[in-house]
Amino acid sequence: MGVVEREQRGRVRVVWLSRPDQRNALSAELVDDLIAEISDASAAEDTGAVVLAARGKVFCAGGDLKGSMGMSGGFLAAHQGRGRFVQLMSAIPKCSVPIIAAVHGDAMGGGLGLVAACDIVVAEKRARLGTPEIKLGLFPWIILAVLQRDVPRKKLAELVYTGGHWTADQAERVGLVNHVVDTGDALERAVEIGAVIASRSPAIVALGKGAFHEVADLDYEHALAFMHGQLSLNLLTEDAMEGIGAFLQKRAPEWKGR
Repeated sequence: MGVVEREQRGRVRVVWLSRPDQRNALSAELVDDLIAEISDASAAEDTGAVVLAARGKVFCAGGDLKGSMGMSGGFLAAHQGRGRFVQLMSAIPKCSVPIIAAVHGDAMGGGLGLVAACDIVVAEKRARLGTPEIKLGLFPWIILAVLQRDVPRKKLAELVYTGGHWTADQAERVGLVNHVVDTGDALERAVEIGAVIASRSPAIVALGKGAFHEVADLDYEHALAFMHGQLSLNLLTEDAMEGIGAFLQKRAPEWKGR
């Protein structure tokens, strides 16, 4: 059995982090397999959404400091290994289908970065989300680029400087978590959300997700101009014509994915 497992639930793909004995720490193998799974899901016609879940009691304890996320194999090899985590953080927003995190336990350090990179987050009440790196004489360098897009600056500053953590409720209040659910309910809630997304036009969801992330770093006027062009592109798709026609004819649309 590998360090990543896959389960298909209708048009929702559940991708499991499966290193429970190592608290799902981000080893080189786990990072590489997650990148491969995300790439595969992006191209799969049977998948309209991905749910990222984890085996064991912990969602993800962060980087595997005994492996390539530390200094094993020498400086250059370790630097290149950590670069794969950067590629993972980039692959999630670039994936053509939305990715939903189902957080049932602790998500720390790189694990928190993994959660923050997802499009939607469902967390159980018992979950804790934190950045303990400073306690080890480190700083959450890579994940800070992700967290700053979701979390207010003052709240984030206190978290990373102290090495603290947030409860699921606190993470929801700062905008990092969408839904807080009871223990044992995160996966099912995430799959429910994924099923709703997967019922929409895959072509328009992919177009919309790409634009959602594209405009994040554009100034206001350029963002408006970009979205103007995307609207015209959207209206030229077969699925837009089908959706409008179905609405006028009071029937369910039949998406073509183009």
